[in-house]
Amino acid sequence: MFERLAEIERRYDELERLVASPTVIANRREFAKLAKERAQLEEVVACARERQRMARETEEHRELAHEKDPELRELARSELPALEARLAELDATLKRLLVPRDPKDERNTVLEIRAGTGGDEAGLFAAELFRMYSRYAERQGWRIEVLSSSATGIGGFKEVIGLVQGKGAFSRLKFEGGVHRVQRVPVTETQGRIHTSAVTVAVLPEAEDVEVELADKDLRVDVYRSSGPGGQSVNTTDSAVRVTHLPTGLVVTCQDEKSQHKNKAKALKILRARLLERARLEQQSEIAANRRAMVGSGDRSEKIRTYNFPQNRVTDHRVNLTLHTLERVLDGEIDPIVDALVTRQQTEALAAAG
Repeated sequence: MFERLAEIERRYDELERLVASPTVIANRREFAKLAKERAQLEEVVACARERQRMARETEEHRELAHEKDPELRELARSELPALEARLAELDATLKRLLVPRDPKDERNTVLEIRAGTGGDEAGLFAAELFRMYSRYAERQGWRIEVLSSSATGIGGFKEVIGLVQGKGAFSRLKFEGGVHRVQRVPVTETQGRIHTSAVTVAVLPEAEDVEVELADKDLRVDVYRSSGPGGQSVNTTDSAVRVTHLPTGLVVTCQDEKSQHKNKAKALKILRARLLERARLEQQSEIAANRRAMVGSGDRSEKIRTYNFPQNRVTDHRVNLTLHTLERVLDGEIDPIVDALVTRQQTEALAAAG
């Protein structure tokens, strides 16, 4: 571990010199690339240097604990346990920081929420989940933008796709992919019976433009007039956009904006993310199986999490965590669940690293 830390510190010092170089500063692309690498190493280096300082201080106290002066000896012995505990804590943190990171963790996130089994009730809960993630994004200081949506007409969504922009968005949201089950009495239920519905969530890292080339010859762009629920006219111009990727047959439609240009830009953003994911899945069969497992068929039995309204309960079945704070969770307080999932992932990664 210490050899690797020394290498990281050397690279960090080199990056510090490079980003201060006039040549690099003049090259915006190179400067951004090196500054990003430096930022990724910063936490590890700060922790390593704190660990070095704490190791020196601990060793000094161990030596003082054998001094002839009884007062000095007693002082050193009384402070030693706290220093050793802090040293162990820093060692544990460094081990965690040295676990290889998912290179996609710092990406923006395309969040796709779709109503599964349960009809209108599933659509209503899809809207509540989108609000939950919107509130969570707000708490994290992220920005969320609706890329595409298909409303049910009673306040729900058949489908809603959002782009979450912010530092570490994918690292936190990637655990949300799967089937979310809701148990409650629907507003349309006259006899007070509890219904069970399901909503599927897919979490994809946003594709970077350089990764997915979209040649004009591979795209068919159709424009048409936007319409709302019930067919009433929303727009008197052809602002809605349908983009078809001819080589793959993937189709993305967008009509949320009044501007055709903005709808096209949003559609291309969704298409890039889907093409990146498609390429990734084609190259890695294991990841393909994992993604199919993430969403499944949208059936209630394939749940990763249950939201039980009568019991004010949220249970994440992957880490056997139950919270009786349903209202707060739906208001975006999902950190306790995400933290548990992150801890599980880190524990597994540390065990695999040996």
